[in-house]
Amino acid sequence: MQVDFRVKMNVNLYLRDPDGTEIGKQIIKNSIKMISIIGYEQFTFKKLAVEISSTEATIYRYFENKHKLLIYLVDLYWAFVEFQVIFQLNNIKSPAEKIIKLVDILVWEDNANDNFGGFDVEPLYYIAIAEGSKTYLSKDVDANNKELFYKPYKDLCVRISSLFKEYNPKYKYAASLASTLVETAHMQYYFMHHLPRLSDCSKKKNPKDLEAYLEHLVFGALNTK
Repeated sequence: MQVDFRVKMNVNLYLRDPDGTEIGKQIIKNSIKMISIIGYEQFTFKKLAVEISSTEATIYRYFENKHKLLIYLVDLYWAFVEFQVIFQLNNIKSPAEKIIKLVDILVWEDNANDNFGGFDVEPLYYIAIAEGSKTYLSKDVDANNKELFYKPYKDLCVRISSLFKEYNPKYKYAASLASTLVETAHMQYYFMHHLPRLSDCSKKKNPKDLEAYLEHLVFGALNTK
């Protein structure tokens, strides 16, 4: 599905808006591709410069460091997921069906043909899984939080918690369950493929099995007396 989607990114994440120039768009597009393949630790602006036939100095005109670039990319993903939640749940009336669809969106390896803004969402999905926690598991987390760097992630979790409250208004831990669901969806996907003894879904590696577990987790919590 082709999605015409744009999001206004936090201006404190970049020195120059990469969405405003062709070289900036190439920085984003190729950093998504490279980080998804070689990982954040091995990724450098020097390697990116070679990939886009430019210079490190040019990239540094857009981003102060690769950590802010990573936050930018992960924020893109969270904003896209929230857009999908709004778009795909719009015509669903049943709170339970909304939650089931939400889980499908969070574990969407089998739906990974989407793209937006000229960017391939599938590698962004893998970046969010493998590298997303590095954006906030940092000594700079409090300062970054004051700059609203994690707002797209928190906005998504607030929206998810509202779905839980719609299903069960008396449930006391909606915010905690929302962030737990998102993190568990990603961690169990990662374990399923890389640390199989930590997942019951590792034998078949079927994303639908993971969705079934997440539905069990969420409804088990929400239906607790």
